[in-house]
Amino acid sequence: MSNPVMPDVPLIVLEATGSATEPTLRLEGEIDIATAPQLRDALTVLVDRGARRITLDLAGVRFVDSSGLGVLVGALRKLEDNRRGRLLVENVQDGVRKVFEITGLGPMFGLAPR
Repeated sequence: MSNPVMPDVPLIVLEATGSATEPTLRLEGEIDIATAPQLRDALTVLVDRGARRITLDLAGVRFVDSSGLGVLVGALRKLEDNRRGRLLVENVQDGVRKVFEITGLGPMFGLAPR
């Protein structure tokens, strides 16, 4: 999905590294209603390629809204149900960490409380 205001600037950057079964997906930008479909598609591709444990590197993510959290929960459930897999988050900025803590979702994604 491109940015409607500045078409050459993506709303979110996704980069997958690592093995097919344990990839790391590095994200930059915001995970919100505008970018959630792009993230959902990327996670679906990884799961369809055989991922069992996906790590999301959120160092470059400044904001997550409820639609973004919904995509993460959906991907986690798909991994757990289909492959007994895991979806983990790492390098979480303080503002995003607070969203995970307030919603109580942190432990589901391997995010230890501070």
